[in-house]
Amino acid sequence: MKSFIIVLFSPLFVYVASQAEPWSKSFDTDLTLTQNSYSDSWTGGEAGNVSWVWNANGLFEKQVSPKFKFRNASKFSFGQTHIQDSETKDWTKPKKSTDLIDIENLGLFTLHTYVDPFVGLRFESQFLDASVPGVNLYLNPKKITESAGVARQFYKKEKDELLSRLGFALRQILTEMVIDTLLEETETETTNDGGLESVTDLNLTLSKTLKFTSKLSLYKALFFSESDELEGTPQADYWKAIDINWENRLAAAVSKYITVSLYMQLLYDKQLDKRGRLKETLSLGITYKLF
Repeated sequence: MKSFIIVLFSPLFVYVASQAEPWSKSFDTDLTLTQNSYSDSWTGGEAGNVSWVWNANGLFEKQVSPKFKFRNASKFSFGQTHIQDSETKDWTKPKKSTDLIDIENLGLFTLHTYVDPFVGLRFESQFLDASVPGVNLYLNPKKITESAGVARQFYKKEKDELLSRLGFALRQILTEMVIDTLLEETETETTNDGGLESVTDLNLTLSKTLKFTSKLSLYKALFFSESDELEGTPQADYWKAIDINWENRLAAAVSKYITVSLYMQLLYDKQLDKRGRLKETLSLGITYKLF
């Protein structure tokens, strides 16, 4: 599977990189830090804590030819929280607060019709999987999504854009399962499914200092490799439910290097939890824009 993807897309990457047409580039990274500390004279059971989060967001586009456009969108996040014991004042081991790797390559066949065909390849994972105490796994699990269908650009002005696409997608999830914590032995479990996918990307510059980005992903599985094993269980039809991933980020530049950002994410995957999961992060941190 991996070799097939590399062979399939490497000629495209070489061709894109070799063209003289300039890239449309956007990449920024930020680091936020929060710290609380208390003197020994506090008697209410207060405990100090330190939290930090690193984010990076990139968008690279290139009109390779009049009829083909290549786009790469990448998001990376990692953060930890260090908590002090309220009684002993010792600091516990850091706990992960956020972790994300999301790299998406998109090829648009710009035929200038009502909708344009597209092909896509997306890789999603996390830097550190510490779900099993004492065993650290990296880049686990890995989700690879290959998609094809039609797309429509409803709005485009400089770096502002509203792009929506609908198509068929094949997903493969590779998960390392710990089978021996002492020897740190693992085995890889692979699941496959396929179905309909809808993705809408919105990038808006509201003012010189205020930007808003949003990404709504909907996925409806039509088949699942483990469906036979789930027959007769309460979870037999859970994989048929629509998966939702809605991310929103509002960023305000206070100065050249200081940014306030509000991030909200709504996740729903019935196979993981019958309830929706909501994440909200409000941060003030140092930002550096490479492009």
